Amino acid sequence: MQGKKKYQEKLFNQFQLSERVPIDNFYRRLKEVLDLDYLYPLTKRYYGSSGQKSIDPVVFFKLCLVGYLENITSDRKLITHCSMRLDILFFLGYDIDEELPWHSTISRTRQLFPESVFEEVFTKVFELCVSVGMVSGHTQAIDSAPVKANASMDSLELKVPEEDLESYLRKVRHISKRDKDKPLRQAKENKAGKDQQTLSASKKELQAIKSRNSKWAKDQDQRPGAGNKGSRYTSNKTHYSPTDPDARISVKPGKARKLNYLSQLTVDTSNHVITDIKAYHADGKDNQQLPDIVKRVQRRLWNSGLLWENCVADTGYSSGENYAFLEKNQIKSFIPPHGTYKGGPAGFTYIEAGNYWLCPQVKKVTFRKQKLEKGTLKDQYFTKRSDCKGCPIKQQCIGKSYEKRINITAYRKEYERNIARVNSPQGRYMKAKRQSTVEPVFGTLTQFMGLRKVNTLGIKQANKCMQLSAIAYNLKKYLKFIENHTKSGVASMQSIYFSLKAIIQYILRLFKPFNFSLQLNYTTK
Repeated sequence: MQGKKKYQEKLFNQFQLSERVPIDNFYRRLKEVLDLDYLYPLTKRYYGSSGQKSIDPVVFFKLCLVGYLENITSDRKLITHCSMRLDILFFLGYDIDEELPWHSTISRTRQLFPESVFEEVFTKVFELCVSVGMVSGHTQAIDSAPVKANASMDSLELKVPEEDLESYLRKVRHISKRDKDKPLRQAKENKAGKDQQTLSASKKELQAIKSRNSKWAKDQDQRPGAGNKGSRYTSNKTHYSPTDPDARISVKPGKARKLNYLSQLTVDTSNHVITDIKAYHADGKDNQQLPDIVKRVQRRLWNSGLLWENCVADTGYSSGENYAFLEKNQIKSFIPPHGTYKGGPAGFTYIEAGNYWLCPQVKKVTFRKQKLEKGTLKDQYFTKRSDCKGCPIKQQCIGKSYEKRINITAYRKEYERNIARVNSPQGRYMKAKRQSTVEPVFGTLTQFMGLRKVNTLGIKQANKCMQLSAIAYNLKKYLKFIENHTKSGVASMQSIYFSLKAIIQYILRLFKPFNFSLQLNYTTK
């Protein structure tokens, strides 16, 4: 007999979320393992003592985590989504007849809490991963990727000289009709400081821009960031964003110009747990940011009783200063050098004992002094004029000069040691490890965990978004790890093992800090 369902709302219902959400549901399991009660004393000082009660800080962080777990970057859409999901309501601690916080409360609370609060939550989740043996600590892979800022290229404004004479800029730089007129999207408020609005390009750079743009004059009025050759040329030295002054113009080969932030990510190679993430200006260089990254990661690993031994990164982090910095901190670098490093002139032999070079005619090129050139420390070597005067290969070697000069980085030894490690079997293994570790993590964050674009303004707020995305990622990895290991009873054994290992490492470092290497092997059947 055919059935026909008729729906009629009941006046009274007996309903419990705890009975409706399955035992193996993701958010039910997350609710059991995630304890955020420490947020109450941590955030108490940011609230007043009177007035209406604001959103619960635990609920706020849970809402933010749901947004990144569900790949939702809009606060308004997040509230709508949560109100339709029974398991998320159970995770948040709300009943079906309770109204969720207003969406604007989330953005205001995100601005209220400083970066240190988000950093504390990230560290607590990281320690949770350490406690079950997910983090080995000895090898860390570092990489960076641009994250789109919440600002439009159409709102870019021209920078002006320090004396505030815009006419001067218009004379020295050939600009398009769009630059002369108002931007397509006029910003409601100019949030950029005076330093950001001031022209930072030199006369030489402006002249290069002028000559380049004069060739494209007819096609300059296209949208900024277009992929064709005639797209408007924009630079951080000539343009700024009044909407988000911290955002910077950046471009990848074959990609359009965009206003971005740079996300620096560090991942433990053992189980792909994120050990650090931070937002930087997109116009900065990776090798300039490496020391700051290393200090933060090493401190976090040290506080968890872990030793960092190997640093794996791509060529963008290469510099002699970085190699020396890592060696000083007892960390082995596996960072391929830039193609500009040659190791010395062809045909010349370096004699380490006397710190000099021998030319093909067996003449000494002796060390004279160290000099800082363009921010890089260089060793300078010279021959005697008498040695080069009657040399048969003088024309090919030095031309019309009087002596041979060799300017080479002062960190040559560090370069050579790093190159030897990179070209070793272990170095080739580390390269494959980096490609299979940090790059997939970045792909997951940008494609599936809300980090394709930040929905906030300012680098501090962007940093909070990146940390929340990393927290959500680590929690997801943690739940999957304990689910796979609890069935066989491995998780408890690993927890005991890694606790003992951390204690042993801590005791050894007290007696002989930074001068030992402890290798412990753990196998389970």
